[in-house]
Amino acid sequence: MPVDTKRVRGPDVSQSPSLFASKPAAAVSSLGPRADGRQRDQVDVRPVFVRCGLVSQAKGSAYMEAGDTKLMCCVYGPRETERKDETDMKCGRLTTDMRFAPFSCPERGSWIQGSQDKDFSLMLQESLQPALCLHKYPRSQIEVNVMVLENSGSVLAHAVTCASLALADAGIEMYDLVLGCAICQDGPSFVVDPTYAEENGCSSVGGGNRGRLTTAFLPSLNQVSGLQSDGEMTEETLSAGVRTCIEGCYKIYPVIQQALAKAVRKAAPPPSES
Repeated sequence: MPVDTKRVRGPDVSQSPSLFASKPAAAVSSLGPRADGRQRDQVDVRPVFVRCGLVSQAKGSAYMEAGDTKLMCCVYGPRETERKDETDMKCGRLTTDMRFAPFSCPERGSWIQGSQDKDFSLMLQESLQPALCLHKYPRSQIEVNVMVLENSGSVLAHAVTCASLALADAGIEMYDLVLGCAICQDGPSFVVDPTYAEENGCSSVGGGNRGRLTTAFLPSLNQVSGLQSDGEMTEETLSAGVRTCIEGCYKIYPVIQQALAKAVRKAAPPPSES
Protein backbone atom coordinates (compact mmCIF):
# COMPACT_ATOMS: atom_id res chain seq x y z
CA MET A 1 0.00 0.00 0.00
CA PRO A 2 1.56 3.35 -0.97
CA VAL A 3 2.38 5.81 1.81
CA ASP A 4 0.97 9.34 1.64
CA THR A 5 4.10 11.45 2.31
CA LYS A 6 2.25 14.76 2.07
CA ARG A 7 0.08 14.10 5.09
CA VAL A 8 1.47 14.65 8.56
CA ARG A 9 0.70 11.64 10.68
CA GLY A 10 -0.58 12.64 14.08
CA PRO A 11 0.17 10.82 17.32
CA ASP A 12 -1.90 7.79 18.26
CA VAL A 13 -2.64 9.27 21.69
CA SER A 14 -3.31 12.97 22.27
CA GLN A 15 -4.35 15.24 25.11
CA SER A 16 -6.64 18.22 25.29
CA PRO A 17 -4.90 21.58 24.64
CA SER A 18 -6.69 23.01 27.68
CA LEU A 19 -4.34 21.02 29.92
CA PHE A 20 -1.43 23.14 28.75
CA ALA A 21 -3.20 26.50 29.04
CA SER A 22 -1.56 28.87 31.51
CA LYS A 23 -3.51 29.57 34.64
CA PRO A 24 -4.82 33.11 35.06
CA ALA A 25 -2.68 35.33 37.23
CA ALA A 26 -3.95 35.63 40.76
CA ALA A 27 -5.12 39.00 41.98
CA VAL A 28 -2.31 41.05 43.45
CA SER A 29 -2.94 42.00 47.05
CA SER A 30 -1.70 45.25 48.51
CA LEU A 31 -0.99 43.52 51.82
CA GLY A 32 1.60 40.93 52.71
CA PRO A 33 4.74 39.88 50.85
CA ARG A 34 5.01 39.84 47.09
CA ALA A 35 4.65 36.69 45.01
CA ASP A 36 8.42 36.41 44.39
CA GLY A 37 9.34 36.97 48.05
CA ARG A 38 10.42 40.59 47.80
CA GLN A 39 9.25 43.12 50.34
CA ARG A 40 6.78 45.94 49.80
CA ASP A 41 7.60 49.57 50.55
CA GLN A 42 11.31 48.82 50.09
CA VAL A 43 13.77 49.34 47.26
CA ASP A 44 13.91 45.64 46.47
CA VAL A 45 14.85 45.12 42.80
CA ARG A 46 15.11 41.80 41.01
CA PRO A 47 18.52 40.22 40.30
CA VAL A 48 20.03 41.64 37.11
CA PHE A 49 22.20 39.88 34.53
CA VAL A 50 23.75 41.84 31.66
CA ARG A 51 26.19 41.01 28.89
CA CYS A 52 27.66 43.17 26.10
CA GLY A 53 28.84 42.45 22.57
CA LEU A 54 26.73 39.39 21.74
CA VAL A 55 25.70 40.44 18.20
CA SER A 56 28.72 40.66 15.93
CA GLN A 57 26.82 42.32 13.06
CA ALA A 58 25.88 45.35 15.20
CA LYS A 59 28.20 48.17 16.20
CA GLY A 60 27.19 47.56 19.81
CA SER A 61 24.80 45.19 21.55
CA ALA A 62 23.62 44.21 25.01
CA TYR A 63 21.49 41.50 26.56
CA MET A 64 19.72 41.99 29.89
CA GLU A 65 17.72 39.86 32.28
CA ALA A 66 15.86 41.23 35.29
CA GLY A 67 14.02 38.38 36.88
CA ASP A 68 12.05 36.88 34.01
CA THR A 69 12.15 40.04 31.88
CA LYS A 70 14.58 39.53 28.99
CA LEU A 71 15.65 42.10 26.40
CA MET A 72 18.16 42.41 23.57
CA CYS A 73 19.39 45.71 22.14
CA CYS A 74 21.46 46.39 19.01
CA VAL A 75 23.01 49.72 18.00
CA TYR A 76 23.92 50.60 14.40
CA GLY A 77 25.85 53.66 13.36
CA PRO A 78 26.76 56.40 13.35
CA ARG A 79 26.00 56.30 9.63
CA GLU A 80 25.20 58.96 7.07
CA THR A 81 21.63 60.15 7.21
CA GLU A 82 19.34 58.92 4.45
CA ARG A 83 17.25 62.07 4.22
CA LYS A 84 18.63 64.63 1.78
CA ASP A 85 17.08 67.57 3.61
CA GLU A 86 19.17 66.73 6.70
CA THR A 87 22.59 66.57 5.07
CA ASP A 88 23.52 69.97 6.55
CA MET A 89 22.39 69.28 10.11
CA LYS A 90 25.01 70.12 12.73
CA CYS A 91 23.96 67.45 15.24
CA GLY A 92 23.34 63.78 14.84
CA ARG A 93 19.93 62.18 15.03
CA LEU A 94 18.87 59.33 17.31
CA THR A 95 16.24 56.85 16.14
CA THR A 96 14.78 54.20 18.43
CA ASP A 97 12.62 51.18 17.72
CA MET A 98 11.24 49.02 20.54
CA ARG A 99 9.28 45.89 19.65
CA PHE A 100 7.80 42.90 21.44
CA ALA A 101 8.41 39.36 20.26
CA PRO A 102 5.20 37.40 19.57
CA PHE A 103 5.99 35.06 22.47
CA SER A 104 7.03 37.78 24.92
CA CYS A 105 3.73 38.53 26.68
CA PRO A 106 1.39 36.17 28.55
CA GLU A 107 -1.62 37.53 26.63
CA ARG A 108 -1.42 37.38 22.85
CA GLY A 109 -3.29 40.64 22.36
CA SER A 110 -0.83 42.68 24.40
CA TRP A 111 2.06 42.35 21.93
CA ILE A 112 0.19 43.35 18.77
CA GLN A 113 2.23 46.13 17.17
CA GLY A 114 0.50 49.46 17.30
CA SER A 115 0.37 52.51 19.50
CA GLN A 116 2.07 50.74 22.42
CA ASP A 117 5.25 50.07 20.43
CA LYS A 118 5.29 53.65 19.15
CA ASP A 119 4.81 55.08 22.63
CA PHE A 120 7.58 52.94 24.09
CA SER A 121 9.93 53.86 21.23
CA LEU A 122 9.25 57.55 21.75
CA MET A 123 9.79 57.35 25.51
CA LEU A 124 12.99 55.39 24.96
CA GLN A 125 14.28 58.09 22.60
CA GLU A 126 13.41 60.91 25.01
CA SER A 127 15.21 59.11 27.85
CA LEU A 128 18.41 58.38 25.91
CA GLN A 129 18.84 61.56 23.89
CA PRO A 130 19.98 63.86 26.76
CA ALA A 131 22.87 61.50 27.52
CA LEU A 132 24.33 61.39 23.98
CA CYS A 133 26.91 63.79 22.55
CA LEU A 134 25.03 64.15 19.28
CA HIS A 135 26.89 67.35 18.37
CA LYS A 136 29.96 65.19 17.70
CA TYR A 137 28.16 63.26 14.97
CA PRO A 138 27.01 65.84 12.39
CA ARG A 139 25.02 64.62 9.38
CA SER A 140 24.76 61.19 10.99
CA GLN A 141 22.12 59.02 12.57
CA ILE A 142 22.36 56.42 15.33
CA GLU A 143 19.85 53.58 15.36
CA VAL A 144 18.82 51.78 18.55
CA ASN A 145 16.70 48.63 18.20
CA VAL A 146 15.29 46.91 21.31
CA MET A 147 13.57 43.54 21.16
CA VAL A 148 11.63 42.36 24.21
CA LEU A 149 12.06 38.59 24.40
CA GLU A 150 10.01 38.12 27.58
CA ASN A 151 7.86 40.73 29.27
CA SER A 152 7.66 40.07 33.00
CA GLY A 153 7.14 43.67 34.10
CA SER A 154 9.09 46.98 34.14
CA VAL A 155 9.97 46.45 30.50
CA LEU A 156 10.42 50.14 29.64
CA ALA A 157 12.79 50.80 32.55
CA HIS A 158 14.98 47.82 31.67
CA ALA A 159 14.88 48.74 27.98
CA VAL A 160 16.41 52.13 28.86
CA THR A 161 19.21 50.45 30.81
CA CYS A 162 19.85 47.83 28.11
CA ALA A 163 19.92 50.45 25.33
CA SER A 164 22.31 52.65 27.29
CA LEU A 165 24.66 49.71 27.77
CA ALA A 166 24.53 48.88 24.06
CA LEU A 167 25.32 52.51 23.15
CA ALA A 168 28.34 52.44 25.44
CA ASP A 169 29.43 49.12 23.91
CA ALA A 170 29.19 50.72 20.45
CA GLY A 171 31.62 53.45 21.48
CA ILE A 172 29.09 56.27 21.17
CA GLU A 173 30.25 59.27 23.17
CA MET A 174 27.91 59.89 26.10
CA TYR A 175 27.76 62.25 29.02
CA ASP A 176 26.67 59.42 31.30
CA LEU A 177 24.94 56.07 31.31
CA VAL A 178 21.15 56.01 31.58
CA LEU A 179 19.53 53.66 34.08
CA GLY A 180 15.83 52.94 34.42
CA CYS A 181 13.65 51.91 37.34
CA ALA A 182 9.89 51.56 37.80
CA ILE A 183 7.48 51.45 40.72
CA CYS A 184 3.78 50.74 41.17
CA GLN A 185 1.75 52.65 43.71
CA ASP A 186 -1.22 50.71 45.08
CA GLY A 187 -2.92 52.88 47.66
CA PRO A 188 -0.79 53.19 50.80
CA SER A 189 1.95 50.79 49.63
CA PHE A 190 4.29 50.65 46.64
CA VAL A 191 6.38 47.99 44.91
CA VAL A 192 9.70 48.57 43.16
CA ASP A 193 10.55 46.85 39.87
CA PRO A 194 7.01 45.42 39.55
CA THR A 195 6.25 42.19 37.76
CA TYR A 196 3.73 41.82 34.93
CA ALA A 197 0.95 40.77 37.31
CA GLU A 198 1.70 43.62 39.71
CA GLU A 199 1.59 46.16 36.88
CA ASN A 200 -1.80 44.88 35.75
CA GLY A 201 -3.04 44.91 39.33
CA CYS A 202 -2.13 48.57 39.79
CA SER A 203 -3.68 49.63 36.48
CA SER A 204 -6.86 47.61 36.85
CA VAL A 205 -7.86 49.08 40.21
CA GLY A 206 -9.50 52.47 40.07
CA GLY A 207 -9.30 55.26 42.60
CA GLY A 208 -6.79 57.85 43.62
CA ASN A 209 -3.15 57.42 44.55
CA ARG A 210 -2.71 54.39 42.29
CA GLY A 211 -0.51 54.22 39.24
CA ARG A 212 2.83 53.35 37.67
CA LEU A 213 5.98 55.43 37.38
CA THR A 214 9.10 54.88 35.27
CA THR A 215 12.19 57.05 35.74
CA ALA A 216 15.34 57.31 33.57
CA PHE A 217 18.30 58.54 35.58
CA LEU A 218 21.90 59.62 34.90
CA PRO A 219 23.76 58.41 38.01
CA SER A 220 27.06 60.28 37.64
CA LEU A 221 25.41 63.59 36.77
CA ASN A 222 22.56 63.04 39.24
CA GLN A 223 19.97 64.12 36.68
CA VAL A 224 16.63 62.70 35.53
CA SER A 225 16.44 62.33 31.74
CA GLY A 226 13.01 60.75 31.41
CA LEU A 227 9.79 60.41 33.38
CA GLN A 228 6.64 58.50 32.47
CA SER A 229 3.64 57.95 34.76
CA ASP A 230 0.21 56.37 34.42
CA GLY A 231 -2.71 56.60 36.81
CA GLU A 232 -3.61 59.04 39.55
CA MET A 233 -0.93 60.02 42.05
CA THR A 234 -0.61 63.06 44.26
CA GLU A 235 2.32 65.43 43.99
CA GLU A 236 3.85 64.09 47.21
CA THR A 237 3.49 60.49 46.04
CA LEU A 238 5.03 61.32 42.66
CA SER A 239 8.02 63.08 44.25
CA ALA A 240 8.59 60.19 46.65
CA GLY A 241 8.29 57.74 43.75
CA VAL A 242 10.99 59.54 41.77
CA ARG A 243 13.34 59.39 44.77
CA THR A 244 12.59 55.69 45.18
CA CYS A 245 13.33 55.02 41.51
CA ILE A 246 16.64 56.89 41.79
CA GLU A 247 17.59 54.70 44.72
CA GLY A 248 16.71 51.63 42.68
CA CYS A 249 18.93 52.87 39.82
CA TYR A 250 21.87 53.18 42.19
CA LYS A 251 21.34 49.56 43.26
CA ILE A 252 21.83 48.18 39.74
CA TYR A 253 24.57 50.69 38.82
CA PRO A 254 27.49 48.50 40.02
CA VAL A 255 26.24 45.57 37.92
CA ILE A 256 26.11 47.73 34.79
CA GLN A 257 29.57 49.15 35.48
CA GLN A 258 31.04 45.69 35.96
CA ALA A 259 29.51 44.36 32.73
CA LEU A 260 30.77 47.35 30.74
CA ALA A 261 34.27 47.08 32.20
CA LYS A 262 34.33 43.38 31.35
CA ALA A 263 33.36 44.13 27.75
CA VAL A 264 36.08 46.77 27.46
CA ARG A 265 38.74 44.39 28.79
CA LYS A 266 37.58 41.71 26.37
CA ALA A 267 37.75 44.04 23.37
CA ALA A 268 41.13 45.52 24.31
CA PRO A 269 44.11 44.13 22.37
CA PRO A 270 46.49 41.91 24.34
CA PRO A 271 49.61 43.61 25.67
CA SER A 272 52.58 43.29 23.35
CA GLU A 273 55.61 41.42 24.61
CA SER A 274 58.77 43.47 24.60
